[in-house]
Amino acid sequence: MFSQVLHHTRGDFIRRLIAIAMPITLQSIMFSSRSLVDVLMLGQLGEAEIAAVGVAARATFVTTIMLVGVTTGGAMLTAQYWGAGDRQGVRESTALTWLVCTLFAALTAILFILFPTQIMGLATNDPEVNRLGSEYLVITSVTMFAVASVASMSVGLRAMHRPGISTFFSGIGIVSNIFLNWVLIFGQFGIPAMGIKGAAMATVLSGAIEVTTLFGYLYAKKHLLAFGLDDIRSVIELPRVIKFLKLSLPTTFNFLAWAGGLFAYHAIMGQSGVQGLAALSVMTPVESISLALLIGMSNAAAVLVGNQIGAKNYEAVYYQAIGVTLLSLIVGIVVAVILYFVQGSVLDAFSALTPETRALAEKFMIVLSLSIILRSVPMMTIVGILRAGGDVKFCLYQDLVAQWLIGIPLAAFAAIGLGWEPQWIYLLFLTEELIKWFGSLYRTRTRKWIRNLIEN
Repeated sequence: MFSQVLHHTRGDFIRRLIAIAMPITLQSIMFSSRSLVDVLMLGQLGEAEIAAVGVAARATFVTTIMLVGVTTGGAMLTAQYWGAGDRQGVRESTALTWLVCTLFAALTAILFILFPTQIMGLATNDPEVNRLGSEYLVITSVTMFAVASVASMSVGLRAMHRPGISTFFSGIGIVSNIFLNWVLIFGQFGIPAMGIKGAAMATVLSGAIEVTTLFGYLYAKKHLLAFGLDDIRSVIELPRVIKFLKLSLPTTFNFLAWAGGLFAYHAIMGQSGVQGLAALSVMTPVESISLALLIGMSNAAAVLVGNQIGAKNYEAVYYQAIGVTLLSLIVGIVVAVILYFVQGSVLDAFSALTPETRALAEKFMIVLSLSIILRSVPMMTIVGILRAGGDVKFCLYQDLVAQWLIGIPLAAFAAIGLGWEPQWIYLLFLTEELIKWFGSLYRTRTRKWIRNLIEN
């Protein structure tokens, strides 16, 4: 088997994987940097602000993940259309992805505007943290439309092996966010200091800048993905929408349940007080950035797997799947070792942490390093292989069992029933990753995930 893996993954395959993965990795780091910038800058004001933006950012992360889940149906179809050489299929699939994703964005924005205190109340009982976080949520609600637009275009560009375009404009977004944060949080150029409200406004404005520049470029260049009203009208057909939703909704629900589970973990940690929440809020952006390379590789693998299935290269795609899983594990180990050795420098950036919270964050860092190794295999097999072949229901059922039936109840019992210390509760969060190791690897070996989705 090893010789077959080497035969199908050497040379051009690895070059294409790296070429697609690196821009996605950079884009993922930029996306994570938005919340990191907020936490770092607000961290100079106090721990209540850190905890508030941490909980609010986790809530927006849940909805962002849901929107990314909606785009996965388009990602699967677009990658296979590109592999089959169907350019019109690529264009129309992107248009349909944008349309459905924008409708979901409207629903999430309404929820944030109408029920901010209730959403914050799920994770914290502290009235000051709730007040600050609710303010942040209401203002940032409109950024969901920016997320929907950028995510829709990103999956189309990845399918065409051109992820660098969306990454460039994400760079414009993050630079805008840093500058506007500095101006609005602390008050520059005669503008009054707004604190957490300023961070929220900076997020909204930078999102608008990113969308305007990305779409402006695509339409100015008359890019294949620059769809028009005719394309939108042509995809509003019941059979096409149903096919799209059959692929997207299980993954959307999967992503929503998974991200909701992360919010539940936040709520469980909240039982240990503001200190545990503040330490976890520091871990959240650090974790996202540490996982960026694995996320980039998984999404790149999904594109190549989809292309190969669309081109009907079924034997090659199986051995390539095994190869990228082994590569992901190696990368996970390397990243974890680096994080372990630079943890002191990373935590030094969070100057507002009390000595007790800093000590707790150091313990969390050790657990986080271990979690990166554990997540490397499930992330690649689920995101890069199984979903790319359309095996969305297996991924959904596995996540529900591993997270909601085992991981969350265990952590909740340890926190509420046994009163365990925060670092041990954080360690229990990894239970679900162990379970996914076995299920995902077994499913990959069966080859049942190799499905051609664009054949009539």
